[in-house]
Amino acid sequence: MRMIMSDGIEKWRQIGDRLRKAREYLELKQEEAAEAVGLSRSALSLVENGRRKVDAVELARFAEVYRQSIEALTGAAETPPLPESVQALARAATELSVEDRDELLRFAEFLQTRSPRGASRG
Repeated sequence: MRMIMSDGIEKWRQIGDRLRKAREYLELKQEEAAEAVGLSRSALSLVENGRRKVDAVELARFAEVYRQSIEALTGAAETPPLPESVQALARAATELSVEDRDELLRFAEFLQTRSPRGASRG
């Protein structure tokens, strides 16, 4: 019984850690994310530290705000980590206009066709 309880606690810590990383990836402060999700900042802190569970409605709000699937936030769909350079590029692209993001995508596609080694760069 104790093993099952500690597994459950660890699962909530992992979910909280994924939520924190998703928030930080978007460069949101706790206050900003909490307001967008509909929680207090202190409640969000508890969630991110695995000390407060989230219900299905809250988890759906987190997924919407963080632009990630529920599966990714819960760890059901584990994705490999992106290189830091790709993360920085994605953060920078969020500040661009739709037209500029389209142009950036076309340029990335051009680079992929130009260099077969391009996929291995980080």
